[in-house]
Amino acid sequence: MKIAERCQPIELILSDVDGVLTDGAVIFNNQGIETKQFHIRDGSGIKLWQRAGYRFGVVTGRSSHIVEVRCAELGIEIIRQGMERKTAIVAEIARDLGLALGQVCFIGDDLPDLPVLRQVGLAVAVADACAEVRGVAHHVTSAPGGRGAVREAIELVLKSQGRWDDLIQSYE
Repeated sequence: MKIAERCQPIELILSDVDGVLTDGAVIFNNQGIETKQFHIRDGSGIKLWQRAGYRFGVVTGRSSHIVEVRCAELGIEIIRQGMERKTAIVAEIARDLGLALGQVCFIGDDLPDLPVLRQVGLAVAVADACAEVRGVAHHVTSAPGGRGAVREAIELVLKSQGRWDDLIQSYE
């Protein structure tokens, strides 16, 4: 199946956090407070995806307060942290939204993402994902994690669905 065909039914994008929405670095300051760096274009891409009437969520193996803060800022309501086994939770999220797994895109970067990437309609790996993840992905972004890869995946889907031009009209 061609990538444009895989993009057609996508209505939900779920993403890992560390290594996808961030560059994968886990930084603690002297007080033991964790910080993460997010790319602004990923955030604007997520907002554009939501403006198109779609849902975006995060499913991550780690738990951190800063993820909740960033998700709140972007209006992301689907937040699942501390999820070592992502396949069941992704299937549950899809079912709760009345979607088939073929309507779900997952963006990942590392070995814990492999099982879920194998079950969704559109599996996306960031450019610097491990070889195994790149090997099962339907699409590998040109941007690495934390550097606009999520925005790139969102653009791919929206352009394939013929929705991109209408959505960006508000910026022109």
